Amino acid sequence: MGYKKSKVSIASIVEAGMRVLARQGYARTSLMDIANEVGMSKGAVHYHFPTKEALMAKVLQTACDTVADRALEAWTEVDSPNDALRSALRTLWRVRAGLSDEAKVVADLLAQSLHDESLRAPLAEYYRFAAAQVEQHLGGHFRALGATPRMPIERIPRLLHAILDGMLMQKIVDSDAIDEEYVLDVLEALALSLLDFGPPTEPPAPG
Repeated sequence: MGYKKSKVSIASIVEAGMRVLARQGYARTSLMDIANEVGMSKGAVHYHFPTKEALMAKVLQTACDTVADRALEAWTEVDSPNDALRSALRTLWRVRAGLSDEAKVVADLLAQSLHDESLRAPLAEYYRFAAAQVEQHLGGHFRALGATPRMPIERIPRLLHAILDGMLMQKIVDSDAIDEEYVLDVLEALALSLLDFGPPTEPPAPG
């Protein structure tokens, strides 16, 4: 039996894969599970994605893009540099701690990458993109606040993500120990240790 590839059917498979992965994890998910979820035969899913790894790569890319898009919105929601910075940090945490399907998939595949090397390249690409996104916006906010990093600014996003992801894993295994205000207090303490503050600077007048 032949199948016609389409963006609609591919998107449906990816969405179903996201739901199944979020519900039962990578190790316990098969193409048959996803086929049942989307209401297709295993052959139809296999036609669009020849291997489980190929489908997981697409699901992971979709999950990472969604998480990154939500984080990007936070940097532009508020006009005040101080409020925007705090709002962005809060959103970066909530994107994880809310444990949306996308966040669950990223967390699960990050853990699985310890044993499955095929997952490392797409995860590494996600972290590169997320770090570049944070670096781009941090630079402007730091300048507006009159803050000077005590280390190269390109190192700070990696440290920020390491703290957020580490806090998330602790929250998952010990939910009462980690809450949003705790995380924000940690991030503010980190900022004070990494930045020198002076009078806020205004952007130059046009012309």
